[in-house]
Amino acid sequence: MSSLARISDTLWRRPRLLLLLLLAPPVLWLGIIYLGSLFALLVQSFFSIDEFTGMIRYEFTLKTYGELFTPANFDIIIRTVTMAAAVTLASAIIAFPIAYFAARYARGRWKAVFYLGIMLPLWSSYLVKVYSWKLILAKEGILNWAFEGLHLSWLLDAYLSIPVLGGNSLSTSVTGTFIVFVYVWMPFMILPIQSALERVPPSMLEAAGDLGAKPRQSFRYVLLPLALPGLIAGSIFTFSLTLGDYIIPQLVGTSRRFIGQAVYAHQGTAGNIPLAAAFAVVPILIMALYLWAAKRKGAFDAL
Repeated sequence: MSSLARISDTLWRRPRLLLLLLLAPPVLWLGIIYLGSLFALLVQSFFSIDEFTGMIRYEFTLKTYGELFTPANFDIIIRTVTMAAAVTLASAIIAFPIAYFAARYARGRWKAVFYLGIMLPLWSSYLVKVYSWKLILAKEGILNWAFEGLHLSWLLDAYLSIPVLGGNSLSTSVTGTFIVFVYVWMPFMILPIQSALERVPPSMLEAAGDLGAKPRQSFRYVLLPLALPGLIAGSIFTFSLTLGDYIIPQLVGTSRRFIGQAVYAHQGTAGNIPLAAAFAVVPILIMALYLWAAKRKGAFDAL
């Protein structure tokens, strides 16, 4: 009997050994690469920078976390969380009717067209999409040209003059950042909602109608609660991806930093790795709380 045959017989007689060999690579990858790097990041966040030499002081302290609450750093956290919440809310509002149509009415080839339309943007380069939007939103871009063609430039200028939301152009405004975030992460909201809505029996909506519920009441008391796990599952993606992204606000928007940009700047040009690690821990903590709340709502059943 060849050695290969003996190994095969051994694995067949000992299924637990086979299972261990199959699980070992992903467990090692998750344990060493992912959890190991997270642990290293967490440890780094408890060190500090010597203000005179700029060298890292390898002594455990909460001083670096205290720096997160300085006005400049705390503004970055608030700005990022606010943007992530706004993107998640807008994505849910836009995605729900699209997912509802796909779940209730799309059949046959239209179903395939729906999936193709949703998945197609995911198959293109992330940077290409962002740069495309930068050109669309630029002062010389298509959107500005359309406003001029409709003689509505005054309306766009009035909006861009609004503090915080506006800027020199949409591509250098918070609104532009928001639009690109919503576009890029929208598919991650549509698909979980559509999955949740497909599990809602049409007979439940019909029963609500038979009992005298108006469409608005059927949506509020029947459809929305049953679709909530899908909404929460989608929000996990849109919220977490917006929290950690640094490329979109780097290319589209104002010079005001988001958490991802702060991490990049502090670990790179500034060389303040402890503060960069402390910034990186913030989205992890926020998402840990978010996932805990989502689990209690049964959101993972819709994934």
